[in-house]
Amino acid sequence: MIRILCISLLLVWAGEGFAGSNGSDYWTYHEYMSANPEQREKTDKFSQRVRAKASEVQNIQKPVKVAVVYPGKQVSDYWWRSVSSFEARLQELNLPYEIHPSFTEPGVGVRLQERQIAQVLQKDPDYLVFTLDAFRHRTIIERIMQRGRPKLILQNITTPVRAWAKQQPFLYVGFDHAVGSVLLAEKFLKTFPKKTDYALFYGTRGYVSSVRGGTFMEHVLREGQAKVSDSFYLDFNREKSKKAALNVLAKENKPPFIYACSTDIALGVIDAAKELGILDQITVNGWGGGGNELKAIAAGELDFTVMRMNDDNGVAMADAIAMDLQGMGASVPTVYSGDMELIEKGMSAGHIEALRKRAFRYSDHFKTQTDQVVRFGGR
Repeated sequence: MIRILCISLLLVWAGEGFAGSNGSDYWTYHEYMSANPEQREKTDKFSQRVRAKASEVQNIQKPVKVAVVYPGKQVSDYWWRSVSSFEARLQELNLPYEIHPSFTEPGVGVRLQERQIAQVLQKDPDYLVFTLDAFRHRTIIERIMQRGRPKLILQNITTPVRAWAKQQPFLYVGFDHAVGSVLLAEKFLKTFPKKTDYALFYGTRGYVSSVRGGTFMEHVLREGQAKVSDSFYLDFNREKSKKAALNVLAKENKPPFIYACSTDIALGVIDAAKELGILDQITVNGWGGGGNELKAIAAGELDFTVMRMNDDNGVAMADAIAMDLQGMGASVPTVYSGDMELIEKGMSAGHIEALRKRAFRYSDHFKTQTDQVVRFGGR
């Protein structure tokens, strides 16, 4: 039975199903690679390129025009690090550019995003970097693909849409949500006995919540008979997550673990546990391993997280564009999924710092101005 709970803000109970679109709408990363074996060699070579130092491009004088529409107004630093590593890599490639960034709050209405995209399309960009989260984003993306310009890079998704068959966007790029969620699920299973109930805090209704939440839920149910006691959609919002956690943690039979689908959600749970004075009685994960999560790990507030080698996503976008402009677009894989590592409270500071330097190799030293057009004319 569906419950609706009002705790100052409306928090919608999610039940025990996938949050959003049917998983069959997408190939999993491994399914797509199996069905398209020619992609494996492309992916292996491209991944090696992403990890390596850039080689300067030659004979490109006209700046490439790129529009970036990100849900970047949140505590998670993934989005500004993404565009920062992207710009830094373009400079390392000596590739002239004009970047038009547009940052929004997560969960913003699709109509508003349509207006934002219409505005950036008036600039006639060569490439548009966007994210597919809400299922309705597909309509926007399909209209752009029918136009044939700009070329589309879909950020934070590594599972191609089945309905698009062979007419896929130029590039899907990110860190596979299912792979990361299985890493977190395995840590949960090692930490808690079988049949341990837990709360599940989703973000917005859509793709990211579906894969991060649904994958974790299915894995711990299958392997550990663990079930969801409470679940909410919280729009990747820290304050809403705090309010939901205050309600869940006030129960006499409160769950020992809250699965958070994002950084902002995890920090909201920590805020609630600290306010109630029970941080030592609750376990919470992070998702992404950004700077704020690393601080929480070091402070002993966050128990474990999956850490993305963050800047590789921006590097992959820059390298894919550079290859395309040099006539090597056919060698760019359809999907690039970056590396991830599980880190936890109690790990050596040296080990975590080494991962940090690898993950933030560009964005710790370079930050894009996301409130204005940025340009580089080459050296």
